Amino acid sequence: MLNLKYVFKKTFQLVITLLILSAVIFVISRLSPGDPLRSYFGDSMERMTPKQLNTARINLGLNDNIIVQYFRWLKNALKGNFGISYKYKQDVVAVIAKVYLNTLYLTVSSFIVIFTLAFLLAIICVINEGTILDRFINKMGIASSSIPVFFVALMLIMFFSVNTGILPSSGAYSYMGSEGFSDRLRHLILPVSSVVITHLWYCTHLIKSKLSDEIRKEYVLLCKVKGLSQIRIIFFHCMKNIMPAVVSVMAVFLPHLIGGSYVVEMVFSYPGLGMLGFESALYQDYNMLMVICLITGFTVVSASMIAQVINEKMDPRMKHDKIDGGKHFE
Repeated sequence: MLNLKYVFKKTFQLVITLLILSAVIFVISRLSPGDPLRSYFGDSMERMTPKQLNTARINLGLNDNIIVQYFRWLKNALKGNFGISYKYKQDVVAVIAKVYLNTLYLTVSSFIVIFTLAFLLAIICVINEGTILDRFINKMGIASSSIPVFFVALMLIMFFSVNTGILPSSGAYSYMGSEGFSDRLRHLILPVSSVVITHLWYCTHLIKSKLSDEIRKEYVLLCKVKGLSQIRIIFFHCMKNIMPAVVSVMAVFLPHLIGGSYVVEMVFSYPGLGMLGFESALYQDYNMLMVICLITGFTVVSASMIAQVINEKMDPRMKHDKIDGGKHFE
């Protein structure tokens, strides 16, 4: 079982991190140029008198000191009230609830595909180290990781949607379709492909490096002497030993994946948190922007902490070091 003191410490760190993140986002969003009233009232704002505009700002709490605004927001947020969206005139949580699953589908699908392919490519490169195949995969990987994700997305749209019409170029499902599994899958193919193409080599290279170092250790030579095949050694010995490092890679990679997914959502007009976050920043929809940034921050920080706990389960020495303040290993 996990040490309760350690769990409390991690939970406390998570809460403090989110509080700091919320304060930073709140201040930056309020100091950014633009008027949230334009998001709230739209074109009708042009016909409002200065007195009406001032009254609207008072009603929305925008005339108060920024510190007063933040603590009022924080007090309401702790009660589960994150305010209304200035753009959609609805509760922020209700708006996010309509699209968060789309981002989850995109991110999880990309994550699974990337790490499945990364493991396979890393093993292929290690087994064929120094050969033409290894050099080809390396060069292709470096080239694909150097291309911006939005450019790859546009090229895929140009070829598969505009030129051939094989796949849809936007949305998460067909408006006139059944919105079933096959329809959602078709709309996911190009966004997921864009993320995979630009992020695959990052994970492949890190796993390959760890695996290359592991396969050069003495116990591998002993396994070969015993007559074990290279494939068996890699899958049943090396992979097991590098898994703590791979889990750390997964945690480090998550922010890159989320960032790439958000960009892809904007290119494909894919209704998710990335698209919603872009609109909230564009229209000064403060309440919406706060919640989206906090959800993203919570996901990244939590994933890092969960990865650390998994590592400690795999390697008890790490757990002992954390609990005892890093004084020694068992």
